[in-house]
Amino acid sequence: MTTPLTWQKSSFFGGSTGDSCVELALPHTSPTPIHLRESETPTTILTTNPTALHALLTTVKSGNDLTG
Repeated sequence: MTTPLTWQKSSFFGGSTGDSCVELALPHTSPTPIHLRESETPTTILTTNPTALHALLTTVKSGNDLTG
């Protein structure tokens, strides 16, 4: 039996009436893989690892172009 994931909303979610935010879930047995989804399309889930997620967030925060 598979334990359902517990999704957490982004800390940037203001709690407005809209449901548009990024959610993150970690498996209950291990810190990897990391699962991400958008609240508006919860059936589409991106799976990544801590290293790749850190690289993405670092690039986004720096304002650099993600396309290379």
